[in-house]
Amino acid sequence: MAQHEEVYQKAEELSSDFNYSEKEISIILAAGHGKRIKSHRSKMLHAIWGTPTVERVFNASAQGIPAVNSILVVGIKALDVMSVIGKRKQTLFAYQAEQKGTGHAVQVALEKIDSQKFDGNVFVFPGDMGLINKETAAMFREAFISSKADMMVLTGIFEGNSSENSYGRIIRVKGKDVDGNPCGGDCGNVIEIKEHKDILSLSDEQPYLLKYKGRTFSYTKQELIENREFNSGVYAFNYKKLVAQINNLSSENAQNEIYITDLISLFNQSGYSVSAISPDDHNVVMGFNDKSVLKEMENIYRKKVYDKLKNIIEIDDNEDFFIHESVVEHILEMDKAGTPLDIRIGKGVYIGKGVQLNYNLLLKKNVYVDGNVIFGDNVHVWENARLSTFPHQQLVIGDNVEILWGDIIKGNIEIGESAKIESSVNMTGSDEFPLRIGKKVLIKGTSYILGCIIEDDVYIEHSVLIKKKIYRLVKRNGEIQRIRFFLPMPSGIDAIENR
Repeated sequence: MAQHEEVYQKAEELSSDFNYSEKEISIILAAGHGKRIKSHRSKMLHAIWGTPTVERVFNASAQGIPAVNSILVVGIKALDVMSVIGKRKQTLFAYQAEQKGTGHAVQVALEKIDSQKFDGNVFVFPGDMGLINKETAAMFREAFISSKADMMVLTGIFEGNSSENSYGRIIRVKGKDVDGNPCGGDCGNVIEIKEHKDILSLSDEQPYLLKYKGRTFSYTKQELIENREFNSGVYAFNYKKLVAQINNLSSENAQNEIYITDLISLFNQSGYSVSAISPDDHNVVMGFNDKSVLKEMENIYRKKVYDKLKNIIEIDDNEDFFIHESVVEHILEMDKAGTPLDIRIGKGVYIGKGVQLNYNLLLKKNVYVDGNVIFGDNVHVWENARLSTFPHQQLVIGDNVEILWGDIIKGNIEIGESAKIESSVNMTGSDEFPLRIGKKVLIKGTSYILGCIIEDDVYIEHSVLIKKKIYRLVKRNGEIQRIRFFLPMPSGIDAIENR
């Protein structure tokens, strides 16, 4: 009980007020854990291309449906899911303390809506649909509005072996009813969504009969299994009609759960109109229940990113790279200027959120860059180097800088133009002691530099420099004094002795 109280308290803390002058609400179902994913982490927090699936769904809805109000239904691992989304404008959290199915989750969400203030459209999205985008959400919204239907289902077409299709099947009006009468104007209308588990529990001998507008249509079990049109789990409803039917849902099924899909039968029985539409790209409706499908979705997203960039920058291995979406968008904007970028990304390179690339940049194999790392022109970074910052820091790299094999450079740092950091160098800049490296500085050997200020043209080799200021000292013969083999006095030497 104490745990439930903590969740309710956090949900209240992170929820914000609705704008009831807007006539659209999105409900995002993120209460499930996903037993088949075999992870202690919530299914909703598994990432597609670096972003948790529930956040991807939230962003697609918020960007595709202008000024939408949002309700996130959380349940298992609720605190973790809420912390990822955080406090957002016009967003409420609803806690499904006991998971009784998708229909029950929608019931829980609807309790958050003031029915005296709202009369519009409600959209429902599953939180594991990590490939959905704002374009699909916008298309679905426009299709629902223009259809003037009371309910709409977003469907997909399953392309694999039908025996491996675990999605609910879309059952439409057939060409003829059981009496041989043609379907007329009802042909293709959605009668029902039948869950895969419930199809498997049907009799192999007896047909499955459905009534629609006073007529009966017959389907065999095998016919339903081989039906490739599936339910994506995305719906649109007229709010008033949804509220009128939502509490009529029953749990009389193989799983003893309240299915949102049963609303189709209820809507049809009440004379409401139910329509369906499919997106052009069926990948956007993919959800996942296990690690293999999650990996497949990641590969699909990687291909989409590669297709966007393949004629703009060089990517050595189209199956082994990561470039955060914000960086991808920046690359596309740079390309619009018309100047060739000459950026080359090696195999296994990781470029995270906040990184700013620049012209004639070379990142060799397995380079890792993450955080507010800002590159100048003509920068070369060699294999296995790692460059990173905390969110509030900046790592600024000047023009014509070269960073060699295996260097670790992190934190609040500025590297002047034409500097060269040779292999096996570790450099750190903290908030209190930022690291500033001048122009044409050369650092080589197994050196460690923390929080120093280094003037132009300085040469450093095999040294450990901690919170020092290193001057450009010119000797009488005109040479600049080199810093070599500088080590601080040891600490703890009294605890060490020779054997």
